[in-house]
Amino acid sequence: MLASIINRIATMDWELAGKIIWGLCVVAWGIIRFRPNIKARKTRVSVTKRPPIERFSMFASQLGLGIVPAIWVFTGFPEQFDHAIGPLSIAIGTGLFLFSLYLFRRTHKALGKMWSHSLDLRENHKLVTRGIYEKVRHPMYSAFWLWAVSPPFLLANWVAGFAGIVGFGTLYFLRVGQEEAMMEAEFGEEYRRYKARTKRIIPKIY
Repeated sequence: MLASIINRIATMDWELAGKIIWGLCVVAWGIIRFRPNIKARKTRVSVTKRPPIERFSMFASQLGLGIVPAIWVFTGFPEQFDHAIGPLSIAIGTGLFLFSLYLFRRTHKALGKMWSHSLDLRENHKLVTRGIYEKVRHPMYSAFWLWAVSPPFLLANWVAGFAGIVGFGTLYFLRVGQEEAMMEAEFGEEYRRYKARTKRIIPKIY
């Protein structure tokens, strides 16, 4: 019995399993985001800051998190960077992505109609500091970082695996300072106090 289980594990197509899990998680993310996106669009944007660098960072994130991995998943390109992958790697990657989805859901629930995919403030915008926002100021970025670090464990290709870290990392480091400056300009001392008692993306660490 044990020998049969070990043999099945050894002969399983883990590369295909990783691709399927990655794809299902991306679809799940789209489902999670669908309703908040519709809801947020009903509330007018009162302040927006989308300079060329913001548009570039958003494209870099989309490229790294979705487009580059999808190209490899569906075409195998660039196959020269393929590598072996196994059950432990798949388990780690799945756990990271599932936790990412959990954070996405909680963050969207906390933000409600205040959510925006870019540097925007909604009409009658309120500073959200409770729930998942009690310990970190940017749990949405926490979720995206978890997404970004899961493909190296799920996808058996160095380029597809690490593209998300490069792509989302570009958006994060170009945007987070601008976002906090915008929030401070809008909410003043309230945001400065909130900033003083919280971390950016990892509770008690960073």
